[in-house]
Amino acid sequence: MRQLLIILALGIFAGAINAQPLKIAKLKYDGGGDWYANKTALPNLIAFCNKNLGTDIAKDEEIVEVGSPDLFTFPYVYMTGHGNVVFNNQQAENLRKYLTSGGFLHIDDNYGLDQFVRVEFKKVFPNLEFVEIPFTHPIYHQKYDFNNGLPKIHEHDGQPPQGFGIFYEGRLVCFYSYESDLGNGWEDKSIYNDPEEVRQQALKMGANIISYVFTGTPEVEQ
Repeated sequence: MRQLLIILALGIFAGAINAQPLKIAKLKYDGGGDWYANKTALPNLIAFCNKNLGTDIAKDEEIVEVGSPDLFTFPYVYMTGHGNVVFNNQQAENLRKYLTSGGFLHIDDNYGLDQFVRVEFKKVFPNLEFVEIPFTHPIYHQKYDFNNGLPKIHEHDGQPPQGFGIFYEGRLVCFYSYESDLGNGWEDKSIYNDPEEVRQQALKMGANIISYVFTGTPEVEQ
C-alpha cells in the first residue's frame, strides 16, 4: 500500500496522459466535534496547488470516515474541528494501518481540538508522541520557505504557532498545525475577511504540505 500511495502521488507531478486526477479528503470522525468545518478550505487549497505547483488534484474534496477502507485511497487526509474527537478500537487500528502503509494525516486545530486529539492519538500510536518539528525540516522548505515555521493566521489563545509531528520508523506520518489555523486562511476571503497577505501565507504553507506529501522521501526524526 505504501508503494501504491507513492506511485499515485508522484503521478500527478509527472503529468501522465489519461491519468485520473488524484483526490484528497477530509476526515470524518465520531465524538460530536465539527469535523465538517472549513467547507471552502480544501477546494481553495486544491485550486492554489493546481495553479502554483502544477498538480492535478480533483477540484472537490472527498469525505472519508476514520474506519473506512476507502481511507487507503487518499495519500493526504485533512482533519479539523473545534470539539470532541473519539476513535473506537477499529477506527484507531484502521488509521494506524493507513499511516504506517504510506498515508499522511494533516491535523489542523481549528481551536479547541488539541485536548481531544492528543488523547485519541494514544489509541493510534500508544508508544509514540507528538514532537515539535524544527524550522529546518523539509516541510517548511518546499516551493515556499517558512524560516520561522508555521504562519500565524488567527489569534486563538495568542500563543505562537507550532508544528508537531508523529514519526513512524523515521517517516513523518502526521503533521499537526497548532495555534495557526491554516484552514481558516484557506477559506473564501468573504468568510473571515483576512488580509490577502495572510491568506496567501496560509495557502503557501498548505501547498508546502501537499508538495511534501507527494514528493517527500523518508527522513530521520529530528
